Amino acid sequence: MACTVRFLLVLLALISATPLHAVQVDEILPDPVLEARARAISHDLRCMVCQNQSIDDSEAPLARDLRLLVRERLKAGDSDTEVVDFMVARYGEFVLLKPRVSWHTAILWGAPLAILIAGLFAIGFSVLRRSSGSPLPEVAKLSEGERLKLDAIEQSQQGL
Repeated sequence: MACTVRFLLVLLALISATPLHAVQVDEILPDPVLEARARAISHDLRCMVCQNQSIDDSEAPLARDLRLLVRERLKAGDSDTEVVDFMVARYGEFVLLKPRVSWHTAILWGAPLAILIAGLFAIGFSVLRRSSGSPLPEVAKLSEGERLKLDAIEQSQQGL
């Protein structure tokens, strides 16, 4: 009974836990609409220090600077697209957690699909080859001398 209560408490704690963001109190904009836009943009921008975290989740000083820059651009009246374009112009495509589809990123977007198609072809070819009814290559028969050697090996193994 006590284990069930503990389990339920842990489950409740996990369900009610909200993800933590690195945004500091002094960074939050007073306008909730602008703050929501800033959070949405920050969620899609990569921290250049952490590299696999968004600037919204990173506590690195550079991430804080980027979050403040996003908020400054929004306060200046830039649209979400203009803010992202400004960040890309300043820091390059690498700043985007989800790269844009373009000629520069074609291999990034196309490689998984190409690998999947190649794997499906390989599986299909293997299945067709097995189901085509082609018999396995015939195994050569042992000569009389080889047969005697094999029998001697088997007898010595049984004697151990």
